[in-house]
Amino acid sequence: MSLKHPRTILVALDSSPRAPLVLAEGVDLAQKLGGRLVLVRGIGLHHSLPAEALNESPTRVPEILERSDREELEQLARDVPPELLAKVVIHVGVAWEVICRTADEENADLIVIGSHDTYSGIDKVLGTTAAKVVNHTNRSVLVVRDKPSD
Repeated sequence: MSLKHPRTILVALDSSPRAPLVLAEGVDLAQKLGGRLVLVRGIGLHHSLPAEALNESPTRVPEILERSDREELEQLARDVPPELLAKVVIHVGVAWEVICRTADEENADLIVIGSHDTYSGIDKVLGTTAAKVVNHTNRSVLVVRDKPSD
């Protein structure tokens, strides 16, 4: 059996400080393997909604959340060489489900996702987004961990 080089690399990015590290790993892989990146973010309902959303109809809240997160993700995408970036995808929904569904829709060869190095509390019981992606997709997954501090 021969393994093919990933051509479509889906990079799942949240709004955590480790997102640039995860993106850098995806860019490095795409450059080395000749792949293209699809950046994706699943947006759950935030514990603090933007002030703009508080004065709107509940049906407009997903649109407001998507716009806010799209701006943040597009800012990260500015660091990606244009020839490597296929698209940016934002969907409101449970993060792991959005990632798995988008990987299928884009026929991704590889999913790159970040993970915390330590788990506590509810994460130990329910699992993290990365763990759920690994357990629910039929695609290869690279889990990027924070670099150990010196």
